[in-house]
Amino acid sequence: MTAHAEVRSQMEKAVDAVRREFSGVRTGKASPGLLDTVKVDAYGSKMPLNQVATVNAPEPRMLLVQPWDKNLVPVVEKAIRAAELGLNPASDGAIIRVPIPPLTEERRREMVKLLHKMAEDGRIGIRHHRQEANKHIKVQEQEHEIGADDARRQIDEIQKLTDEFIARIDDLLKAKEQEVMEV
Repeated sequence: MTAHAEVRSQMEKAVDAVRREFSGVRTGKASPGLLDTVKVDAYGSKMPLNQVATVNAPEPRMLLVQPWDKNLVPVVEKAIRAAELGLNPASDGAIIRVPIPPLTEERRREMVKLLHKMAEDGRIGIRHHRQEANKHIKVQEQEHEIGADDARRQIDEIQKLTDEFIARIDDLLKAKEQEVMEV
């Protein structure tokens, strides 16, 4: 794999990480990703909720959690409460309904601040990959593996990649911010 392709791959991973983090941020809408952080005490260990149950969002303000083992219903319900997501699950013995309460204006602003921090962490990661690639190019140039013109061209390409991936993060941030602020 060329250095250019490797840097692209690393930056792609940084954007995916930001996307995953954003999916866990609560908006006014129900999203199965909202419960990704919930851990359930099942079968003698703490397991992610998605390994013991199916999570669906049949309505904009309701999540349905269906544990595969009916004996886990009370345990899953307790785990959702304990996750401190501000959710109040209720079960009927087989299915757990999790209504998603509307966010207050203050809570939305807190969420937006959190999103901005996550996005900045992603941008820092991308800039770090740029810095590493540039160092590598400079070493190659000093060891006369590549010429000065080739080094300059590669550094310019890396900068274009950096700009492209930072723009992707900014687009993700803008979309998620709109979603959070939507009433």
